[in-house]
Amino acid sequence: MEVRTFEGGFDGKGLRIAIVVGRFNDLLTGEMLEGALDCFRRHNVDAVDVVKVPGSFEIPLVAKKLAESGKYNAVLALGAVVRGETKHFDLVANEVAKGVANVSLQTGVPVIFGVITVEDELQGLNRAGVKSNKGFEYAMAALEMANLMRELKN
Repeated sequence: MEVRTFEGGFDGKGLRIAIVVGRFNDLLTGEMLEGALDCFRRHNVDAVDVVKVPGSFEIPLVAKKLAESGKYNAVLALGAVVRGETKHFDLVANEVAKGVANVSLQTGVPVIFGVITVEDELQGLNRAGVKSNKGFEYAMAALEMANLMRELKN
């Protein structure tokens, strides 16, 4: 029996990646963006395009446009949704998650869900840069998936 295993690596050489980042809660998303860019620099990604949108809810539409363009090996969606006193938090978080997943499935381009959902800004700061930077972690997932898709094409 022949067993073959496919796994994406973390070398960014030859990769072009788009980042869609929501400006709402930019204290958090700005830190995540810097973490993602740091990751891509350290892993020698050839080109990164950053597209800023008003908030997390707008991410799926722009991610779809970028994925459909054929220019990118992966799209990284960065946003932050902070719980408030209304149901708005649940609505936004659910719709963004579904939208990002649908874009990836519809286009065949990896779209990484890098939208943090937090109870308050302190929790968000811990996830966006104080204790760890989720932007860096999500960027690593984008690298791995872009390389895996390249490997599966071959």
